[in-house]
Amino acid sequence: MLFKKIAIAAAVATTLAFVGCAKKEEAPAAEAASEVAAASEAVEAASEVAVDATAAASEATAAASEATAAASEVVEAAASEAAH
Repeated sequence: MLFKKIAIAAAVATTLAFVGCAKKEEAPAAEAASEVAAASEAVEAASEVAVDATAAASEATAAASEATAAASEVVEAAASEAAH
């Protein structure tokens, strides 16, 4: 989530910088617009990566939880067997 916020802040700062430059000269306006579009695409890609990373972390947490439960069952079965 922090990465997404940083990427959005960078895109906004880049946009503002290019808008300020575009007011000085008309020729760089088209170039600035394409760079702003590229920055926007980068932010979107970073957001997708963040979502994918969050999903992967959630899956890893679920797998770790299942592994812990299985290990707990094995320990309980071993303790029960040792008690008999």
